[in-house]
Amino acid sequence: MKKEPEISIRVITYNHEKYISKCLDGIVRQITDIPYEIIIGDDASDDNTLKICDSYKRRYDNIDFIIISNPSNIGAQENGKRALASCRGKYIALCEGDDYWCDDHKLQIQYNYLEKHPEIIISGHDAFIVDSDDNIIKESKLPDQYKRDYSSEELILGKAWILSMSWMFRRVDINNIPERRMILNGDTFLLSVLGQYGGSHYHKDIKPAAYRVHESSVWSSLSQKEKNISEINTWFWISRYYQRIGSVAYFKYYWLKYLKSVFDATNIIDLSVVYLKSILSIKRIKRLTLYIFRIQSK
Repeated sequence: MKKEPEISIRVITYNHEKYISKCLDGIVRQITDIPYEIIIGDDASDDNTLKICDSYKRRYDNIDFIIISNPSNIGAQENGKRALASCRGKYIALCEGDDYWCDDHKLQIQYNYLEKHPEIIISGHDAFIVDSDDNIIKESKLPDQYKRDYSSEELILGKAWILSMSWMFRRVDINNIPERRMILNGDTFLLSVLGQYGGSHYHKDIKPAAYRVHESSVWSSLSQKEKNISEINTWFWISRYYQRIGSVAYFKYYWLKYLKSVFDATNIIDLSVVYLKSILSIKRIKRLTLYIFRIQSK
C-alpha cells in the first residue's frame, strides 16, 4: 500500500514530447525515503507528451502519478493553478516539463532542511540554461547577488529571485484567494503570499538544475509588450490583495509599482480605458475608475 505523500511534485506540460522524459527521469531517480507524488498537468498537448507520461506511470507503479489532462488549452497559468490545487503533500516542489533536475538528492536535501527550520517557508537553488538540444547557453541563471537567503519581508515585497524549477515550499491554502484568479504571473503572487509565513533558504549544496530556453518557452517566447502587460497586471492585483486583507503598507508599495510599470511601459495613446481593461481583466472599467480616484484622494 502506498503511503500518503510528504512531497507533491507539480509538473506542467504542453507539447513537451521532446523534453518530458528528461524531466521525469530527474524526478524518478531521486534518492529519498520520503514518499512523494507526481502531479502532471497537461494542457491539451497534441503531440506524444501524454503517451510518454502514461508510460512512466505504468513503469513506476510504486510512485503516485496523477495525470490531469485538460480537454482544451487553458494556458500555462491556469494549468499550473489547477495542478497545484491537486497537490496533497506537506511540501510542494515544481518542475516544468521542459526543465529537469540534475541532483539525485535534491528532494531529500530540501525536505530535511525545511523539517529542521520551521521559520523557512521555501528553499531553492541555482540552474544553468540550455537550449532545445541541451547545449549549455549559460552556466548559471542566477546572478551572484541573488544566491542567498531572503527574509519574510523581502519575499512579500517581491525582492527575491528564486528559480521556480528549484522551489520546494510548505503547502498553504491559496485556492480561495479571489485575486489569484485574475493575476497573470502566478509565481510572483505565490512567492509574495508565501512570504507571510516565513523566509527562504538558498542551497549551495544542491547541483544546479537545467532551465530550458526554446521557441515555445512560456516566458522567453513572450514579446516585450506581453511581458509588460503581465507585470502591470501582477502589480495591480497584488496591491488589491494586500488592500483587501488590510496590509496598508504592502498595498501602497505594490500600488506604486503598478503605477510606475504602467507609465514605464506605455505611451499616452495606450493609456486608454480599453487598454487598461484588457491588462487588468476587469469587466466593469467604471469600478476601476472609481477605485483609482478613491486612492488618489487619500
